[in-house]
Amino acid sequence: MAYTEANYENAVIEVLRDTLGYGYTYAPDLMRDYSDPLYMDELLSALRRVNPKLPEAALTEAVYKLRYFEGGTVLQKNVQFMDYLQNGVSVNYFDEGEQRATLVYLADYENVDRNTFTVANQWTIIENSEKRPDVLVFLNGLPLVVFELKSPSREETDASEAYRQLRNYMMEIPSLFIYNAFCVMSDLAISKAGTITAGEDRFME
Repeated sequence: MAYTEANYENAVIEVLRDTLGYGYTYAPDLMRDYSDPLYMDELLSALRRVNPKLPEAALTEAVYKLRYFEGGTVLQKNVQFMDYLQNGVSVNYFDEGEQRATLVYLADYENVDRNTFTVANQWTIIENSEKRPDVLVFLNGLPLVVFELKSPSREETDASEAYRQLRNYMMEIPSLFIYNAFCVMSDLAISKAGTITAGEDRFME
């Protein structure tokens, strides 16, 4: 029996779920806004867990800033997001009528167990067109990693075809890549990872 892309997709999910302990979500089971690449159900609960002393107003403002970046290219927004991810989101909020400023952290780097790691497949995004990347990995509801997989049993597809598909996603669903740390392309024989600015020759095995 041929080893299909669906088989490969399931194998990747099993490794992340069963070996690394990630949660798993089959996206068609969710009620969600297809124009939004964020996993909102996990994002808010994770922010509460990572920032237990902050009021809801501060967390809500952080989510707003994550969803609505000021003008700029996808790359510029990605740079801003990476700053948020590493250093926190600077927010202003009102507490008992007084304006306050603080940082809302998107991840807990000291107590890793406070974070939520989730692998999802069939995650539809509708922007310039409708696309469905093979596998996404979320950290606290943020889609940091995109996997594009090709069947090793189909001669007409390979890792290079996966790279071309990733570039197509960047054109058709650019908002997903605002939050991207890196992309993975694989045909089982060859697996490589790279950033959204990397040419195919810069993806590393």
